[in-house]
Amino acid sequence: MNRLVTETSPYLRQHADNPVHWWPWGSEAMAEAAERDVPILLSVGYSACHWCHVMAHESFEDSDIAAQMNAGFVNVKVDREERPDVDSIYMDAVTALTGRGGWPMTVFCHPDGRPFHGGTYWPDRPRGSMPSFPQVLDAVSEAWAERRSELDGLADRLTANMARHAELSPGEDVPTAETLARAVAQLGEQHDDEWGGFGTAPKFPQAMSLEALLRFLATTGPDDPHRTRAVEVATTTLDAMASGGMHDHLGGGFARYSVDPWWLVPHFEKMLYDNALLARAYLHGWWVLGHRRWRLVAIEAIEYVLRDLRHPDGGFFSAEDADSEGAEGTFYVWTPDEVREACAGLPDDEVAAALDWYGVTAAGNFEGANILHRPLRGDLERPKTIERARLALFARREQRVRPGLDDKVLTEWNGLMLATLSEAAMALGREDWLDAARANGDFLARNLRRDDGRWLRSWQADAGAHTLGFAADHAAMVDGLTRLGEASGEARWTELAASTADVLLDRFLDDERGGFHATGHDAEGLVRRPKDLLDNAHPSANSLAAVALLRLGALVGDARYIDAAEGVLRLLGESVGGHPTAFGHLLGAVDLWHSGITEVVVTGDRPDLVATAAGKWRPNAVLAWGEPFGGPLWDERDGDRAWVCRDFACRAPVDTPADLETELT
Repeated sequence: MNRLVTETSPYLRQHADNPVHWWPWGSEAMAEAAERDVPILLSVGYSACHWCHVMAHESFEDSDIAAQMNAGFVNVKVDREERPDVDSIYMDAVTALTGRGGWPMTVFCHPDGRPFHGGTYWPDRPRGSMPSFPQVLDAVSEAWAERRSELDGLADRLTANMARHAELSPGEDVPTAETLARAVAQLGEQHDDEWGGFGTAPKFPQAMSLEALLRFLATTGPDDPHRTRAVEVATTTLDAMASGGMHDHLGGGFARYSVDPWWLVPHFEKMLYDNALLARAYLHGWWVLGHRRWRLVAIEAIEYVLRDLRHPDGGFFSAEDADSEGAEGTFYVWTPDEVREACAGLPDDEVAAALDWYGVTAAGNFEGANILHRPLRGDLERPKTIERARLALFARREQRVRPGLDDKVLTEWNGLMLATLSEAAMALGREDWLDAARANGDFLARNLRRDDGRWLRSWQADAGAHTLGFAADHAAMVDGLTRLGEASGEARWTELAASTADVLLDRFLDDERGGFHATGHDAEGLVRRPKDLLDNAHPSANSLAAVALLRLGALVGDARYIDAAEGVLRLLGESVGGHPTAFGHLLGAVDLWHSGITEVVVTGDRPDLVATAAGKWRPNAVLAWGEPFGGPLWDERDGDRAWVCRDFACRAPVDTPADLETELT
């Protein structure tokens, strides 16, 4: 019996018709394994994962392999995006066992959840030195029947490797004030000066590293010795990524990563979190360095999310798949004839110009077809002739079979997008975006927040929401709601951010070591309780919390939030000092801590003063205006003017934009 049909995860429901007797993660599956005295086969993936689809087609849809799985195992399917806690601890075990990790991930466990064997993708037939999945199943079943004590010992050793970082002890000090500059220097050393990015292929868009560079440029003077190099690194990478095929030149937004060093060929899945973080990086890049081409990239990434990843009521969906019509990238690639046909209504010279602009050739650059890109790096602002061709190509592409949509709404990823959308709406004066941000906040509060203030992880229209949220969900919502309050001037969002921060401290704070557990004190027990510390594809829960709590603490004057953020910094002080580029988002908290937060309060009806305060990216400033909320910033403040404060000590009020700009300089 397959039990996935009512799950909230579209990825799990994709497997509801498999002949495999899948169970969702939970105590019922473990009890079944104990009753039958068989191992648990834990399969972890996500809907936009290409190789997850391959393994599903080869093995999980095969009746003979499914029969083998059903006879020898209790089979448990997990969406890593919906259960990052389960994914993280078992990925630790697989990495310890094999030296590498990835998805799909397959782990064999005792009925109590202790792992004893695992790996990533296994084919349905032997391939080179790789055994087939049926061979792996046979070997595990044989070992379970004949060498159980060996598996028990191996499970104990692997379990010891799971979530080891949760036992990290705090240091005496927070990371030093020089940490951000040291990270900038390291990024300069790791940078690919020819093609941009950091390291070799596959190349991931390290948005948080770029944010660290831009924060450094926004907060240091022109004479800083690292400044010239930071400008070079940021400019090369932002231009190269936006010019490559990883960037969708017709519809906006970015794919997850590039398989080559020059950002041309992506894995075509498009993730909400990538586009939230990259839109923010390009927005800040435009603000700091003034390149309008980056403003265009940010706008189109946000418009992509609003157009293609938005629920009608305001929530944001998780991802679009890499595959359509049974192949990867089909939706995105073009032949010259397809371009000519789509642009048939345009003059021949404009069609020829479009072919040249997007690098389309008869030979192609991807399996005989063309991934659109800009051969002339950084030349991204389209003339009218190219814009007409782009619109024609986009209209034709909309008639194609779209990639699969993962339509679950994840609280954490929505919080990231809410922060970006709120900041961008204010920066660009987009009232329509601010309305979309409000709708997103309302949607999330209505569908993913319980009456007691605790947030849930995931919602889907057919199944609702039931999984308890994690620290990352709460931390991301603190940040997103705080920024929505700053953008709208509406007190309800800041108040909701504060109540969410209270839940974060109450349910997730590690009172002994500092920082935050990934799972709440009220969550189900796992083999090990994880802590999310490293900034990877998206910010860790602890980095999100540190930045969000410092900013919110400055706005509402609650020392508990600032103390908890300091706990994160002390916990990770030694790690950040030695490996600052592994903590790209946390570097923002380090800079906030040492630089201090500038608080700007605008009272009365002064949109000109609000516009002045929001007219530049000031990463170490917070803004209060519009409706007052609780906290000392609003005490005895009245009139149509602005105050600039640091550490709750305010300078004399000003009433002209020029004077406010002087105070903020």
